[in-house]
Amino acid sequence: MRRLSLTHLAALLCGGVPAGLLAQSGSQSTINVYGFAMLDAGYNADQIDPNWYDVIRTTKLPAFKNQFAPDGNAYFSVRQSRLGVKANIPTALGDLKTTFEFELFGTGVDAGQTTFRLRHAYGELGKFGAGQTWSPFMDIDVFPNTLEYWGPAGMVFFRNLQVRYMPIQGDTRLTIALERPGASADQGVYAGRVELQDVKPKFPLPDLSAEYRYGQKWGYVEIAGLVRRIEWEDQGTDAFDLSGNATGWGINLSSNVKIGTKDVVRLQGMYGEGVENYMNDAPADVGIASNGQNTVTPVKGEALPVTGVVAFLDHTWNEKFSTAVGYSMVDIDNTNRSAPETFKRGQYALGNLLYTPVAGVTTGVELQWGNRENNSDGFKSDIFKVQFSFKYAFSKTY
Repeated sequence: MRRLSLTHLAALLCGGVPAGLLAQSGSQSTINVYGFAMLDAGYNADQIDPNWYDVIRTTKLPAFKNQFAPDGNAYFSVRQSRLGVKANIPTALGDLKTTFEFELFGTGVDAGQTTFRLRHAYGELGKFGAGQTWSPFMDIDVFPNTLEYWGPAGMVFFRNLQVRYMPIQGDTRLTIALERPGASADQGVYAGRVELQDVKPKFPLPDLSAEYRYGQKWGYVEIAGLVRRIEWEDQGTDAFDLSGNATGWGINLSSNVKIGTKDVVRLQGMYGEGVENYMNDAPADVGIASNGQNTVTPVKGEALPVTGVVAFLDHTWNEKFSTAVGYSMVDIDNTNRSAPETFKRGQYALGNLLYTPVAGVTTGVELQWGNRENNSDGFKSDIFKVQFSFKYAFSKTY
């Protein structure tokens, strides 16, 4: 039986590479299989939507008293566990790099479930890339070294389908991408009106995003931007015309600053309108507002302004112990017709102590807090958690 070479296997994983394009320089193709098994166990002193029992999501905290009662629940979860494959194939046009990665954290229709979920399905050759991966509008290096899975509420965090061009690569880089469009809508106090059920979203153009990072020995500073077109059309036959459109946009400034050899400060500040679905934990992109005395279009949609802040410190005590501590906030400027219980502000903070007895094994304890504030009814809800985690990582390059 004919044996399959490493080069052939890598080519198959990457969708196949014509033999004529393979580099003849003697450099080798590589495949890296990696991942980890992870158990999270803890105690939640308060309430949260049961589909999100093992994370801190401020949008999923109670919007009214005892919405997710009762308080006080222990939990166990392996949903952070992950498996991935990366391949690198030298070619005459540059290195062909691909990533295919899954985890077990169900979202969407699988919310609350332990099930396979795609994270990355992405490839790049030279200065061009395509697939699902981190949006250029976000900065994954802002994510702190935490046990809690979901991450800072005010962080820009989105894996999206995209085609990208990277004219500058390395520690200093420039990336420009066209991304899959999409948005969510909050119908506010008009949510029960029949007329709104006939309004359908429309996205005639892809989202345009870009990032520029300036890297130095002390760290880096990065600025990213996003612009998008959001439209909605009234498909009904009544006397109202609720069609409309909005331009969504955002600016994201982020940085990692190294202080000595043991500390990294992770910072991000963003502001935008109608870009909530790019945020780690924010609700609708578009809200509904009154439109004066207009009898044909009595209400209109508005892109909702959003502000996000992240500030964390990762500190290394020694080769076995480390700590992450910090705070994050997301704030939405709702419209004049948003419902009183609509999400307004989320706050997120935690601190931990992690222990790495040997390479690939991490355990630790983390204290977590989240807070939700409603739009105008004065209601607030908090969540306090203590979480213990055990992580066993692996990585093998062939």
